[in-house]
Amino acid sequence: MSSDAPGARAALDRAADRMLRATVVERFAIAVAATLLALLLGSVVVAASGYDAVEFVSSLVYGAFGTTSNLAFTLRQSTMLILAGVAVAVAFRAGVFNIGVQGQFVVGGFATAVTVLFLAPHLPGGAVGGVLLMGLGTLAAIAAGGAYAALPGMMKAYADANEVITTIMLNFIASGVVFFVVDRYLRPAGASAPNTETFPEYVALPSVVFDSASFSVVGLGAALATVLVVYVVMARTRFGYDLVTSGYQEPAAAYSGVDPERNVVATMTFSGMVAGLAGAVFTIMILGYYSDPSTFPRFGFDAIAVSLLAANNPLGVVPAGLLFGGLDAGGQYIGFTLDVPPELVDGVVGLVVLFVAVPELFRMAARRTGLGGRGSSESPVRRAESDGGDGR
Repeated sequence: MSSDAPGARAALDRAADRMLRATVVERFAIAVAATLLALLLGSVVVAASGYDAVEFVSSLVYGAFGTTSNLAFTLRQSTMLILAGVAVAVAFRAGVFNIGVQGQFVVGGFATAVTVLFLAPHLPGGAVGGVLLMGLGTLAAIAAGGAYAALPGMMKAYADANEVITTIMLNFIASGVVFFVVDRYLRPAGASAPNTETFPEYVALPSVVFDSASFSVVGLGAALATVLVVYVVMARTRFGYDLVTSGYQEPAAAYSGVDPERNVVATMTFSGMVAGLAGAVFTIMILGYYSDPSTFPRFGFDAIAVSLLAANNPLGVVPAGLLFGGLDAGGQYIGFTLDVPPELVDGVVGLVVLFVAVPELFRMAARRTGLGGRGSSESPVRRAESDGGDGR
């Protein structure tokens, strides 16, 4: 028995080392293979439940990519998940658990709506006025999301409050307060639902490529540009270096001159600013007005899984967001077209997420435990270099 232990450890080390040194192409191939394997296993489960497995899988794929409108919906969901996922990744990478992205998303979108509705009568109409209103509304959302996220950041930094609890509580506070304000002060006379007035027609993202009322390639482009900016900030600036170093080795970061309290507040603020931007895109691109936040999709909560699947890498959030967006679109299509229990749909979607996430979770565990010769003792700088410069 004892002679088998060193051999098993060596085999595990070799497997971990192979995973840690996998290239981007290899990791993508692993994710594709994991997705196909999960769908195969899901088909077995569907067939065992008495439903047509081939129809189920084909409907899942068709619902995500089968038509232009289906693809537009997939990209719409992916756009929101990418933005919210980057917001989560910023905080998680720095060792701060921002579970309040949904609340910051709500506050940011509300700030956009208020800005647009109150400034529209005072600015010129047409394309020029639309660009100004969308730009000012987006800036207001970024500021509001950052300020709302700074609250739990300051509570953690200066009062040692648990940021998981405070951010979760602030999610409900945001939804409740915004609902009250919309229903009490911004609801048009005679309206049957707690909605604000509709934005002027010229306050909308242009329809490019897809003729969709709730998706614009411009919104997707803004999400991808945000990913690139966040990646550059995190990987190529001193601010990002301090954030990443604090997440891996807080005592070493403090010894090198980083202010831990200020760093926590800055991390939460940066994360909230991205979440606020997500709220602006949602309000302008999808809604065109503002309503009861409790009815909104839970992008901020789904983004936690997106970020973890991407190993908290801003660039990895893009394929992870696309995967979740496709699964969301396909799952909703099945719910509308097939007589299949929603629990079964959720179970198959969960299998796909689990199978795709396992290789990344193995990589993270190997790095933390020292398997493969590259464990937690490795310095953050060395680790960033060996993982492609992003500090994974």
